[in-house]
Amino acid sequence: MHDNARTKPAVKVALATMIGTATEWYDYFLYGTASALVFEKLFFPNFSQVAGSMAVFAVFGITLVVRPVGAAIFGHFGDRFGRKSMLAVSILVMGIGTFLIGLLPTYASIGIAAPLALVFLRVLQGFAVGGEYGGATTMAIEYAPANRRGLYAAIPQMGNPLGMLLGTISLYLFAQLPQAQFLAWGWRLPFLLSAVMVAIGLYIRLNIAETPAFKRAQ
Repeated sequence: MHDNARTKPAVKVALATMIGTATEWYDYFLYGTASALVFEKLFFPNFSQVAGSMAVFAVFGITLVVRPVGAAIFGHFGDRFGRKSMLAVSILVMGIGTFLIGLLPTYASIGIAAPLALVFLRVLQGFAVGGEYGGATTMAIEYAPANRRGLYAAIPQMGNPLGMLLGTISLYLFAQLPQAQFLAWGWRLPFLLSAVMVAIGLYIRLNIAETPAFKRAQ
């Protein structure tokens, strides 16, 4: 297939991977913003302020441990079953983890089970985003014209700052509620609304074709 014939579908796929990546990073960065605002109070109330902050951000950091694992596993199965299917799984796993964080009972309701559940859901998020990064880039590269691979590989990475921006804005808007309401339920809404973004991202990813390189390999 000539490069000019590949340009149009390649642009579509690159933009689709960027939107999906933005959705995943929106979910991922919501936790970071919420950590600074509410999680210390709701999930680690018996800690001192310093210890509570350290615990909250340690939970954030645990995703850095599982991301390489997610990358390796999603990469392995992406080579066997296709980039498209693994990217759909990664965004679905991320969406489930984020949505369930929005439903989590707090420490006041279920005690130590609350922070433990939070850790588990963060592990899910880290696992999913590990598969997302390499998978989205691989798909964009395999669709790209031979002389534009660097450019197309960069497009999915634009989803990272876009997701961070969307996550920060959404939580900021709900933080304008009175503090009691924000702590009671307002902080949950950006996590729950992520289901809409995940549904859009999943729809887009399911409606793009598998990469020509993977089809040839099959």
